[in-house]
Amino acid sequence: MNTAKTVLLMGVLTVLLVLMGSLLGGRGGMMIAFLIAIAMNFGSYWFSDKIVLRMYHGRELAQQDNPSLFQMVQELAGRAGLPMPRIYLIEGDQPNAFATGRDPEHAAVAVTEGILRTLPPDQLRGVLSHELAHVKHRDILIGTIAATMAGAISMIANMAQWALIFGGGGRSSNDREGGNPLGGLVMLIVAPIAAMLIQMAISRSREFEADAGGAQISGNPLSLANALRTLNRKAEEIPMDASPATAHMFIVNPLSGGGLAKLFSTHPPMEERIARLEGMAYGEGASR
Repeated sequence: MNTAKTVLLMGVLTVLLVLMGSLLGGRGGMMIAFLIAIAMNFGSYWFSDKIVLRMYHGRELAQQDNPSLFQMVQELAGRAGLPMPRIYLIEGDQPNAFATGRDPEHAAVAVTEGILRTLPPDQLRGVLSHELAHVKHRDILIGTIAATMAGAISMIANMAQWALIFGGGGRSSNDREGGNPLGGLVMLIVAPIAAMLIQMAISRSREFEADAGGAQISGNPLSLANALRTLNRKAEEIPMDASPATAHMFIVNPLSGGGLAKLFSTHPPMEERIARLEGMAYGEGASR
C-alpha cells in the first residue's frame, strides 16, 4: 500500500511539473529548469552522505571503538542481506539516528551519543534495523527523485513569476490563446506548496516502510515500537541543532513543533507508527 502510494504521489509530481512547464509558453523553459534541477540533485545524490555527515561532525568508528555496536550492525546487516555499512558517531545528547549513502554498497549508519546511552540493546537493534531497511529499500534514491521533481517545480514557478513581471507582454499569440492568467497565477502559488507537501508525504510513506522492514530484520516489532516512544519523548525534552533540510533523514524528527509544523512534517504521527508495529506483533486491531 505504501509503495503504491509513493508511485501515485510521484505521478502527481510529474503532472504538476508538466503543468508548470506549460505556463512558460512551451517546453523549452520546462526542460531547462528540469535539467538544472537534475544536475543539482545529481550532485546531492552522489555527495549527500559526505555533506550530511560533515554537517553533523560525524566521526567514523572503527571496530575497536565499539565492538558490541559493530557486532550488532554486522549481524543485522547479514539478516537483511546487506553489506556492512560504515558506522558514524554524532556528538549530542538527543537520542537519534539516520542512514545515508547512494546505495547499499556505499551506505553509512549514524547514531548519536545520546542513543547509545539511552536505549537498551533490544531497542537499539530495532532502531538500527529501521535504518538498514532504509538502505535496503534505496530510500535515498527515492527521496532524491522526489526532491528533483519538487525542486524543478519550484524553479519553474520562479522563472514564470519573473516572466510575468518582466516579459508577460512578449508571449506569442499561440501562448495567449485559451490562456487563463488568473488560473496561471494561482498555479504559480499553489504548485510549489503542493509539490513540497507531496514530497513530505512520500517521506512519510517511506518511514512506514522502514518501520515494517526494520521490524522484520530485527524480528521484534515491539522493540522498535518501544524505542520510538523513548526517542519521541527525548526529542521533545532534549534540543538538537539540526537543519530542517535534513530532518527527514532521522528516525524521529529532531525538531519540535506543533500546529502547522505537523502539516509540513516529514515523519508520520508517532502514535500511528507505534500502532502499526504493535499490530505486527499482536495482530491487526490488537493495539487499538
